[in-house]
Amino acid sequence: MTLLDGVATSLKIREELKEKTALLAASARKIPHLAAIIVGNNGASLTYVNAKVKACSEIGFGSSLIRMPEETTQEELLATIARLNADPEINGFIVQLPLPSHIDEQRVIEAVDPEKDVDGFHPINVGNMALHLPCYLPATPYGILELLRRYDIPTQGKHCVVIGRSHIVGAPMSMLMARNAYPGNCTVTLTHSRTMDLKSFTQAADILIVALGKPEFVTGDMVKEGAVVVDVGITRLPDESEKGYRIAGDVHFESVAPKCSFITPVPGGVGPMTIAALLLNTFHAATKGY
Repeated sequence: MTLLDGVATSLKIREELKEKTALLAASARKIPHLAAIIVGNNGASLTYVNAKVKACSEIGFGSSLIRMPEETTQEELLATIARLNADPEINGFIVQLPLPSHIDEQRVIEAVDPEKDVDGFHPINVGNMALHLPCYLPATPYGILELLRRYDIPTQGKHCVVIGRSHIVGAPMSMLMARNAYPGNCTVTLTHSRTMDLKSFTQAADILIVALGKPEFVTGDMVKEGAVVVDVGITRLPDESEKGYRIAGDVHFESVAPKCSFITPVPGGVGPMTIAALLLNTFHAATKGY
């Protein structure tokens, strides 16, 4: 069993981007600039956004963090998005989700200029992805593809089973693993919480990607020998440690890992790759003109 180390892989990607950004600066070209909008005081969201800003600083990107209060109106948020859309200094930006309940998330996603949508959520980018046209890929699926690519995981002709059908991970992951590319060329089965006899699908998977949001849902008896398992889930579970909690994925690591050829740890697997993919999208946004 080999761990798919997202920490080490993301650091390698960051180092590559740092070198490329230094070359841009040395040739007097504009360096990439990522902006992030966060509305409210969601602790997990703020931690995640701060990690993105810190990553930008470490590799030489410019970055801007725009914090807006919980009571921000939808109109005020849309006005801020319009300002970033029009700002030539900003190559890409994200609006951190979730948003407060009084704001229509879909309206916000659609307001972002697709050319600056480095989260890959705008319908134009999603449509281009489905048609295998140039686009910004959603960061978590993109990060998973990079992890599979950099570990040379064979995918052609393999049976890939995805658990979870969200627009952020599951649905795009199923499309990307089926495309005529590497990683890809899989036969893909997209399953979810309403799938009957789910175990029969997971036991047949050569590659199992789990994004269900249920901690330790996939157990050893659900996975075949030699499978590649990618665990997207991350949940805090209470325990008696000093911290008072432990981090768990959607996969019960102790029972599943011994059966795998490759598996992502939680934490330290998909999470760091998501940020790395966002940085890759931002670099592409900044350099596509030359």
